[in-house]
Amino acid sequence: MDQAPGSPQGPEEQRPQDAQSLPVCYRHPDRETGVRCTRCERPICPECMVSASVGFQCPECVRGGSGTGHAPTAAQPRTIAGGAVAADPRLLTKILIGINVAVFIAVQVRPSLLDHLVLVGEWPPAPYQATSGVAEGEWYRLVTAMFAHQAVWHIGFNMLSLWWLGGPLEAALGRVRYLALYFVSGLAGSALTYLLASPFESSLGASGAIFGLFGATAVLMRRLRYDMRPIIALLVINMIFTFGWGNIAWQAHIGGLVAGVITGYAMVHAPRERRALIQYGTCAVVLVIVVVLTLIRTAQLS
Repeated sequence: MDQAPGSPQGPEEQRPQDAQSLPVCYRHPDRETGVRCTRCERPICPECMVSASVGFQCPECVRGGSGTGHAPTAAQPRTIAGGAVAADPRLLTKILIGINVAVFIAVQVRPSLLDHLVLVGEWPPAPYQATSGVAEGEWYRLVTAMFAHQAVWHIGFNMLSLWWLGGPLEAALGRVRYLALYFVSGLAGSALTYLLASPFESSLGASGAIFGLFGATAVLMRRLRYDMRPIIALLVINMIFTFGWGNIAWQAHIGGLVAGVITGYAMVHAPRERRALIQYGTCAVVLVIVVVLTLIRTAQLS
């Protein structure tokens, strides 16, 4: 039966009026909807809705993200310190060993190169005018000394320790945090050596960074409730060598160890909601201390 003029409108005739207040699906313009994607907030129809932890997402956000309403990286597996899990958990350790070995070979080929790499406060000593050293503006020696070795036994022992400690730490912390720990520990060892050792004695080696790895490993093992006796025994043995063997820069070992413990603690104990801030903030604080110690010693020698 036809509807008489002036009679109330049926349900079908009410849709054009309601459509003025309802958006349409961005993928199906002919379909009205009151639901929006929780990520991009575009309107989506029931066919385009993908269930998420909160609300629904559109197919494009699901393909470009994790499908959970979070950023794409949120679903990536993470280490105990919050770093990304890498396919090769020893990649940086291999690179660091490669750099140390390459520098060692270069020094064997050209021994005079070592004079420009070692850590020395100032040289030559009085009454001559000092022309080189950290006090003369060669701050780069704080870094280059970390990769310089002269004796085969020295680099062999350090690289063996780096392989044994570095691999598990790199896997546990993630590459960026592991690299930060390595350099912060090495620089702390160099700074303490520069501050306390004779300015005319040269020092070299990755021992400061290695002792930092020792300290961080101890912190990590305690955090995971592992048996602490093996790492404690190794630390005791190394401390005996540090103070009982001649020609060893004990300052580098102590500086690296302390920095490694502090930085490692921040890496594995930082609360998740402020993890990056605490971790990298701790690294920054240690680096500031390194700079301050270096400035103090430079002022003393100037």
